[in-house]
Amino acid sequence: MEEKKDCNQLKEPYTEYGRYTYADYLSWELDHMVELIKGKVFKQAAAAPRRIHQGLVLKLGSKLLNHLANKPCKVYPAPFDVRLITNSRKPNQIYTVVQPDICVVCDPDKLDEFGCIGAPDLIVEILSPSNNRKELQNKYEVYEESGVLEYWIIHPYEKTLLVYTLVDRQYTPSRLLTLGDKVASNCIQGFVLDLDELFEGLE
Repeated sequence: MEEKKDCNQLKEPYTEYGRYTYADYLSWELDHMVELIKGKVFKQAAAAPRRIHQGLVLKLGSKLLNHLANKPCKVYPAPFDVRLITNSRKPNQIYTVVQPDICVVCDPDKLDEFGCIGAPDLIVEILSPSNNRKELQNKYEVYEESGVLEYWIIHPYEKTLLVYTLVDRQYTPSRLLTLGDKVASNCIQGFVLDLDELFEGLE
């Protein structure tokens, strides 16, 4: 069997040389961030995220952090590895490792020194021109399959939020939420997000 080539030499997405695992991921020495989705490697944009993207991460992350103070749920911004498992927790049998913009994990057994292993309760992704397809298609599928209870997708320039809630192992979408809306989380008890406050001052 032909050995896998150095990940640095492959084109994104790196599908040509086989199905990669978390064990492979740990062995790479890269000068850029990557994510694994069902064994395929997706390279993150070389440039830093845009200012509005980072402002939204900071504001929403802070709101969640304040709400969850002294509670068992923990909030983590990217970069933070989330290993989504199917049948095994062994590194060579994990094929999806993602870095959501924000995630909330309420089960302490899912946290270790490397990040999260298993599905977070809430994942938030903020769209950017380089990642729309990955967030809307590839990640949607693995988040639903792995049991992420809520998946929030924020469009920073259109000032909208779409919430997917897991019901009977399938996602049910909200209507498209925008300015003037207040959004209550189904999995983070008592957390309500005012979209006017979220987007205020970020232009």
